[in-house]
Amino acid sequence: MDPEVEERGHWGSKVEFLLAVAGNVVGLGNVWRFPYLCYKNGGGVFLVPYLVFVVTCGVPLFLLETVIGQYTQEGSVTCWRKLCPLAEGIGYGGLLILLYSCMTYIIILAWALFYLVFSFSSELPWASCNNYWNTDECVDFSTANETIRWTNRTNLTSAATEFWERRVLAISGGIEELGGIRWEVLLCLITMWVICYFCIWKGVKSTGKVVYFTATFPYVMLIILLIRGLSLPGAFEGVVFYLLPDPSRLTDSQVWMEAGAQIFFSYSVGVGNLAVLGSYNTYNNNCYRDCLWLCLLNSATSIIAGFAVFSVLGFMAHEQGVSVEEVAESGPGLAFIAYPQAVAMMPLPQLWSICFFVMLILLGLDTHFVVMEVVMTSIIDMFPRVMRRAGRRERFLLLFCLICFISQLIMITEGGMYVFQLFDYYACNGVCILFLCMFEALALGWVFGAERLYSIIKDMTGVRLNSYFKICWLYLTPLISMGSFICSLIEYQPLTFNRWYVYPSWSYVLGWVLALSSILLVPGWAFYKLCAGTGTLGQRLQCLCQPVLDNSSTQTQRTELQTVGAEVLKPFMTK
Repeated sequence: MDPEVEERGHWGSKVEFLLAVAGNVVGLGNVWRFPYLCYKNGGGVFLVPYLVFVVTCGVPLFLLETVIGQYTQEGSVTCWRKLCPLAEGIGYGGLLILLYSCMTYIIILAWALFYLVFSFSSELPWASCNNYWNTDECVDFSTANETIRWTNRTNLTSAATEFWERRVLAISGGIEELGGIRWEVLLCLITMWVICYFCIWKGVKSTGKVVYFTATFPYVMLIILLIRGLSLPGAFEGVVFYLLPDPSRLTDSQVWMEAGAQIFFSYSVGVGNLAVLGSYNTYNNNCYRDCLWLCLLNSATSIIAGFAVFSVLGFMAHEQGVSVEEVAESGPGLAFIAYPQAVAMMPLPQLWSICFFVMLILLGLDTHFVVMEVVMTSIIDMFPRVMRRAGRRERFLLLFCLICFISQLIMITEGGMYVFQLFDYYACNGVCILFLCMFEALALGWVFGAERLYSIIKDMTGVRLNSYFKICWLYLTPLISMGSFICSLIEYQPLTFNRWYVYPSWSYVLGWVLALSSILLVPGWAFYKLCAGTGTLGQRLQCLCQPVLDNSSTQTQRTELQTVGAEVLKPFMTK
């Protein structure tokens, strides 16, 4: 190897890998999405479809991706060149989804930082209607009279809602009215980008150290908020609403679809994150045991977060004299309206507001900078001789951050929330990830071979897997992924904002272009490679389905293949 080219490196310790993966998979969705889905879809009964998707898709795919990363020691694109070159489009599709995520996810952190700054005020600005942005329809829940007035009229808005829509977003009437940039949110966004840059600028050397704090401290905050929430009046009613079983919901296909979507999203499968994080492990790391514990941690965190969230929502409903159903929210509505409104009604509201938004920022921060690390690693592994030279990673990372920052300025304008939702709804979630997971399972289970995967795991970890995983990789996972993908298309509902704003037709077209941009990379790449090869169609297909790293290779041979990388792949890809 050229002496100027730096080594790829490994995690400093096993703990760094575990914390990095935990930080990646345990994020905002565990706090603001799972509890609401559980309440909305039958309470405790929702755990039935949730666990079905965990054992048939979540855990098998989680293990599958970690294994291929640890085995190939490559990024999310180049690992496919060694396993199944025909399916390399899966890596490109996942990488594109991560690029879209880098443009949207950090916006949420900027909003959370905005709230955190205002949490240090002598009076929380979303607790009263005495501010310049409030309207005559504003309701102050700090007095009983206003609570009564709220229950008698439906055209009123809470102080928390007006702070979110009129102060933070200054939201316009639609996506056609972008307006000006919110300069305070812009400053928060710059701050978050600077933090993310210095978290990963040295690769796993810096990322592995930062996660010791960012992946553990949110649990401290979550436990504090859980204890506080359960001690509030009305908390029990909130917990009952959260878990009250409704067996009739099991016959609703929408419940099963939302359970599946939650698993694919929260387990971070299909986009290459786990493959990249696993690629920094040593070859003989017991990734099988790691994956089982990390999957358990992810699901347990979601359930515990539900108690923390709904105990507080129960308190808010108790104080307002309404049902929990009327105050329950999901996504940004929970994080920036419902929960802030609830803490404003508690004693020492500033303290609990600070705890909540610190937790939110750290949960989102480690997820975001791990995604950035995955993107960086995948691109650098595609051009190792160019990118692994001294100082080039830092400069390329700076360029990458600037490009993402400039491209998302439109999302912090007065109409930016509409653009943000368009990207989040179409480009980063849903059918895109389901499609990639389906073909990932098919490519590795059938083309690369489930038996070969078993041999690899036995060689790396010394563990012989239960045959159940083979059944999942060959049948259950691809079939359930395909079924979920088809149902998502059939049950598709056009995006709306706040249930009243309907996007113009051109924005739906743009949304589907964003969705298809990652989906079409899979068949598009396969078609390109088949056309670019030589020989008969059968010969080209056989060549592109043949792995470069065979299970009979020794560990020394694998190391040599990684050292000469491009030289090995070039003659193979041009056969």
